[in-house]
Amino acid sequence: MIGFIRGTLISKTPPQLLVDVQGVGYEVEAPMTTFYELPAIGQELKLFTHLVIRDDAHILFAFATEADRLMFRALIKVNGVGPKLALTILSGQSAEEFQRCIQDNDIQALVRLPGIGKKTAERLIIEMRDRLPTSTDETGARQTVAMSSVGNNPGQEAVSALCALGYKAQDASKMVQSIPQQDKSCEDIIRLALQGAARQ
Repeated sequence: MIGFIRGTLISKTPPQLLVDVQGVGYEVEAPMTTFYELPAIGQELKLFTHLVIRDDAHILFAFATEADRLMFRALIKVNGVGPKLALTILSGQSAEEFQRCIQDNDIQALVRLPGIGKKTAERLIIEMRDRLPTSTDETGARQTVAMSSVGNNPGQEAVSALCALGYKAQDASKMVQSIPQQDKSCEDIIRLALQGAARQ
């Protein structure tokens, strides 16, 4: 609903930020990994957002990178993990660090995070494993998880879009890599990737 906001940082009191967007003050909640990357008060910034609607409140969560927002969205799909706990997890670890914990079955690292017990850590590993790339190749992992916030790479945008359509990250990456990308838009790459998948 609200994909990102760009404006002037007015105040920062973890986990809350106030951002002035053309005269409208947006109160957002952000993980500490985002706070570490914030500019000084009065400076302009851009944040990727996710809106959570509850009976008693509408809460806008904000992230410095698309990777953190993708991880947040994956986390809140896990049984027993709500937005607040997902924010806590991303405050204690970056998206890449969390991915390593899942891939390495590192329960001990997860239980060090506030609010995460052994059972929750085990559930996170079981349920998140299929949502993360199984390859330990660093380049592949970074391409999937640490997507550029600049958004000027049509190939990366296509991978992200295919993941949003329900493809596993590793499969989406393979589909896009099989397409010659020179002079092609993100939409062209997605269309060709889907056509190729339909023929298989």
